[in-house]
Amino acid sequence: MDLRNTWMIRAAAPLMIALAAISAVSAQAVAAPKGELAFGIYDPDGDFADDPEVSIEHLFLPWEDVYLPSLIEADTYVLERGRSVLVTIEPWTWSRSERNTAERLQRGIETGEYDRYMSSICAVLNLFESPVTVRWAQEMEDQSGQFIWASWEPETYVAAYRRMVDICRAQAPKVNYMWSPLGYDNMADYYPGDDYVDLVGLSVFGFQAWERDILGKEQSFKDILGPRYRVADQFGKPIVVAELGYVGDRAYVDRWDGDIRKRHPEFPNLAAVIYFNQVEVYPWPGGHGRPNWKFNAHVTGE
Repeated sequence: MDLRNTWMIRAAAPLMIALAAISAVSAQAVAAPKGELAFGIYDPDGDFADDPEVSIEHLFLPWEDVYLPSLIEADTYVLERGRSVLVTIEPWTWSRSERNTAERLQRGIETGEYDRYMSSICAVLNLFESPVTVRWAQEMEDQSGQFIWASWEPETYVAAYRRMVDICRAQAPKVNYMWSPLGYDNMADYYPGDDYVDLVGLSVFGFQAWERDILGKEQSFKDILGPRYRVADQFGKPIVVAELGYVGDRAYVDRWDGDIRKRHPEFPNLAAVIYFNQVEVYPWPGGHGRPNWKFNAHVTGE
């Protein structure tokens, strides 16, 4: 099988969708960059609601405080547009003042306290007519402090990931699974095994001002993806840029626009890119704040 096409073959192309996009009306028309590679979007403001180039819709869910019936509306939204769904399930609440500690989350997963959260979400996903891929507890090897599950030892994470996939499979046997590290060299320490992974996701963000200040030179899409792809390729799975964003001047953004959907020969198993069309959630280091990745704002100086 040609792995470059597997993204579309397995469940007709896994997607990501934002619930807010269901009823949103875009304030400014935007369009996906041209190219051959499948393009997806996390699009809470609905900017890409009518773009036929989008084949993947991204949904982020906190498993503790999601209104599950609204997921059926998401399925309707996706079906109307001929897309598929990638659902990122984050094992916490989005209310920061009420979040667990890493230790409390770990104990709760080990004792089965949180099994019902995963089971309930996947039972609803099983009702979807759209193809679904689940991405649980992403960027587990990142030590920046953003995610409480990213401070675990590798064996702890692997056990938790396998448990959650097993629970989800019991409720939604047709769902695919994306294991999604940030992309660091030690990602293999957290790999849960081939039976638990259909796709490997990576994160790629280009921030021109930060690169000039911290790295001393600008980075291209291939500069950032290259080393991450080479480590991820050892698993023999289709690879997806599950979170993508870039901010810079017009020349910088144009270069990225021209690269992200190309069939680069050095990335033969790259199956899709999925853009994070929103302001960054966490400040970047070095005093650079929260970059605005949105397509209608990510060109600086204009």
